[in-house]
Formats: sequence, C-alpha cells, structure tokens
Amino acid sequence: MERMTGTVVRGIRTPIINCGDDLIQIVSDSIIKASQIEGFPIRDRDIAAITESVVARAQGNYADIDAIAADVRSKFGDVTLGVVFPILSRNRFAVCLRGIARGVKKMVLMLSYPSDEVGNHLVDIDALDEKGINPWTDVLTLKQFRELFGNIRHTFTGIDYIDYYTSLTEESGVECEVVFSNNPKTILEYTKHVLVCDIHTRARTKRILKANGGEVIYGLDDILTAPVNGSGYNEEYGLLGSNKATDDTVKLFPRDCMQLVAKIQDHLKQRTGKTVEVMVYGDGAFKDPVGKIWELADPVVSPGYTSGLKGTPNEVKLKYLADNDFKDLRGEELKKAISDYIRNKKDESGGDMASQGTTPRRLTDLIGSLCDLTSGSGDKGTPLVYIQGYFDNFSAV
Repeated sequence: MERMTGTVVRGIRTPIINCGDDLIQIVSDSIIKASQIEGFPIRDRDIAAITESVVARAQGNYADIDAIAADVRSKFGDVTLGVVFPILSRNRFAVCLRGIARGVKKMVLMLSYPSDEVGNHLVDIDALDEKGINPWTDVLTLKQFRELFGNIRHTFTGIDYIDYYTSLTEESGVECEVVFSNNPKTILEYTKHVLVCDIHTRARTKRILKANGGEVIYGLDDILTAPVNGSGYNEEYGLLGSNKATDDTVKLFPRDCMQLVAKIQDHLKQRTGKTVEVMVYGDGAFKDPVGKIWELADPVVSPGYTSGLKGTPNEVKLKYLADNDFKDLRGEELKKAISDYIRNKKDESGGDMASQGTTPRRLTDLIGSLCDLTSGSGDKGTPLVYIQGYFDNFSAV
C-alpha cells in the first residue's frame, strides 16, 4: 500500500513527575504503553523528547530567593548593583529579581526598549517614531519615559512591568532606580558593579562592560553555578533558564542532560531492540505575530541530545526540482525522477540550487521548536513528545 504520511508527532501522557522519580523508567514505560494502546510501532530513528521542566523537577533542582541573595551578596558585596537587560516575565525573572534585591544595597534597573531581547514590548516602536526617540542612542529616565509614553501594560498579561519590577525590588526594602537604554555602557554612569541579565547576547554585554571600566561584572549564568546552603544549581547556566516554582522559589535549568538521554536511549534499546534518538528540550524559536514574543527564554533549545540529532538537515526543495530539473515531467514519471534525485543526493547539498530555501538550522533547534509547540506549557499533560518519520523524505516507502 502506498505511504501517505510523513512526519507524525504525538504528545505522550506521563504520570505527574515529582522529585526523585526515575525518568528513565517513566519515559520508556510511557512510550511503550502509548505504542501498545495507540497501535503504532517503535522504529529506529524515532525521536523521544522530554521537556526540560520535568527533568529539573525529577532532579529536585530548585533554589529559593535566600540562596539567590546569598550568592549575589558573595559576588558583589553590599553595593549599588546595576541589573541590565532582564526579560519582562513573571515566570522567568520576577522571582530571580526578588532574590537579587535581597542581596544588594540599592538597585539600578536598566531596561532595553522598545522590547526585551525575546520580544516582550515596553512600548510600541511606532510610538518611538511619533515622539522622535531613537532607542539606539537615547537614554531615558523613568520620569522621561512616563512623560512620553505613560503607563503601558503588556498586550496579553496586562502587567505594567516597570511598576511590577520596581515594586518587587522595593518590597525587599531596596531603592530601585529605573533607566532605559540599549547601550550596555550606560549603566557604568550609575555603578561599576553589574549583573548582566540578557540571555543570548550576554557574552557581548559582559565584554563591553569589562572593556569600559566595569569593576565587578557577572551574569545570571554566574549565579548559582554551585549549591548555596543546599540549593539546586546549574554549573553551566546558573539562573538562566529558570522558571517560577513558587513566589519564593525557582526551578533551575536541568543538569547532566547528556547522560540522561544516553541512558534513556540504552534502556529503550534493551526493551524494544530499536535505536530511538532522545533529547531534552526547552523553549523553541517562533514569533507570536500579536504579542511579538520570540520565546527563546532558555539559554539553549536542547541541553542534551543523542548523537543522531547532531548537525543540520540535508534537504532539497521539491518545488525547485519540479519547476526546474523536471519541469517537463508529470505524474508517476515526475514522482520517480524526484525520488531518484533525493536517493542520490550528496551528503552535504547546501551549495546546490535545489537546497536553497531549506531551513539552515540545527536539528535540535528545529525539533525542539516542534516539541515545544506540541506540548505547550499548560495543562496538556504531555511533557514527552514522540516523533516518527522526521528523517524520512519523499523517496521513503
């Protein structure tokens, strides 16, 4: 019978995962049970992907605001601290901010505008144009920002993040001064002690600050890289990738993910005889057209994956072949010609005209985005995603 489907993605329900649970067993059991109930076979080169959130949960990788405060205090001392380029998020940064505030004498909070790096807007860019403001050169105080733009609430959350972050800081008895700038050097006019909070541009921000007179410069990725009073930690990413667990606690990005995925792959091989690729995934990369957020609040899309997920896709564009190389063919003759072309394509076809227009991204970033959209971040109850046919192409039968 002719094959009529390509990639199939399934959200797999698992038990609610708690601290100390055996993820290797849970993932394997859930996939095998789903295959039996839903009637799909487990094949070589299928992909099992588990969200970073439940990995960290099983690890018990949590920290409270007192641990954050203690680490901030140990690195900076009792100073006026510049906190630069945080993202605007109740889930991602608010609890971290409460902990940071507890560890300092005064805070200067420098926000990028019109949006943070993942797309959350403080002000619409058209409003900047109307007021003649250049976000790349103009530095605004809080008073100037309010006079120009008033009190603006986030499109979806309804939060005024300026007031929200200020109030979280002041609840700890710490004065908070707010400034708006996209130039890292601006903060050095207020303090030489700076906590860099941007995610994907953090290395550049640190370099600029250190080269221009910054005295003590750390990033969120340097906070809680080791346990503090028994807290969780992440030696590579620190507080980056953390999420709100309670009002006083964050769940950190998971540790040791490469070891975990290798063990899950081995366990599935023992039980099924098949080599299933395995990855841990976090935020994908896709832009909301209304809220304008890009996701991407984790430091990487996948902190751990098996070797079969390395690299980028090796694909050709079917419509290019149909419009060019085989433009005079139709029906079965066209199908056979394209299938033969795909079977004989080079391992690296990136320079060929037929490959132009295919997505030049890493497999883990593409698959992680697919998984993030499938599982969501709400109540679907499918922290495990099972993908079949991802590596197949038009020539597969």
